Amino acid sequence: MPSQKNISRLSTSASSEKNSRISRFNPVSFIPLLGAICYPFLLMLFHEVASTSAEKMNLLQILIASFILICTLLVPVTGIVVSCYANIPKNVRRLAYACVVSPTLYVLLGVVQALVGSSIPDPWIWCIIWLLVAIWAFRSTDYNSSLEMPINMARWRVAHGICALIVCVYVIFHLGNHLVGLIGPTQYEIVMNIGRVIYRAAFIEPLLVAAFLFQVGSGLYLAWKWSGKKHDFFRTFQIASGLYLSIFILGHMNSVFIYARTYLGIETDWNFATGYPSGLIYDPWNIRLVPHYFLGVFFVLAHLATGLMFLFKAHGVRQPVINYFWGVGLIGSLIVASAIILGMIGFRI
Repeated sequence: MPSQKNISRLSTSASSEKNSRISRFNPVSFIPLLGAICYPFLLMLFHEVASTSAEKMNLLQILIASFILICTLLVPVTGIVVSCYANIPKNVRRLAYACVVSPTLYVLLGVVQALVGSSIPDPWIWCIIWLLVAIWAFRSTDYNSSLEMPINMARWRVAHGICALIVCVYVIFHLGNHLVGLIGPTQYEIVMNIGRVIYRAAFIEPLLVAAFLFQVGSGLYLAWKWSGKKHDFFRTFQIASGLYLSIFILGHMNSVFIYARTYLGIETDWNFATGYPSGLIYDPWNIRLVPHYFLGVFFVLAHLATGLMFLFKAHGVRQPVINYFWGVGLIGSLIVASAIILGMIGFRI
């Protein structure tokens, strides 16, 4: 039977450990969560500022609206930054990664809400979900933050990479098709219809869908295994971008196959993608598609660039060359994403 002294020591030790953990807890961990919770309200604020046509907006309104839209894009950035921190619990790190997917997750929530005919406003459901996830995450006491712990996932990584080569053929065509939108909707439809002859063929479309679903499943598995540990910025970015793409693909397939084709019975053409007739900017629901699309394009290209960067590193390419390649890839991803969004909101060349 333990003595009173031993019980006192155990109590003191537990109290010290608890206090040590509290002292090590980084308040910065709350920033991505706050950003994620505020995300719908930033979009609502943008709509209040930019609810009139561009011709009727003054310079101050345009600047304020642009600043708010930039803030929505910064929510995923805070998640990536905090995921790099060392002294945070494992599940809090995973929460930071989850905050990265806020823009695409909010679109998925809106579509699901429409499918089930919910009368509860999206922001209410959104806040409840994030508060529940936060309670789960901040109850964590596991401070495992070791750098690059070895995880035997070689087979999964190889399979994920091989499948990526297959889906990349479609992704490159799809992004190119959207770039044609800068010329006009008619030209976009012409290119799209040419592509559909191939990727909507009876024996190709199911295989393409299966490949995307495998990418989602394997990507989520890899992200879960890696996300509990601290990594350098490049690996963190790869995990975060891959996680975003997994949710983006699921949401996109849900919107196309279930919501548009099955539920509404409409064609998934230029009008569907751009929220015709109200457009992406001036509609209170459609505005959520702007960060969703922009980050989807940016992350898919940047994720590929990051994957190639690790491949170059494994083959002994010098670090300065790798850094230069990654920087160019990131800038190129931003340019392509910006060009596609400009085309979707009406800019023409």
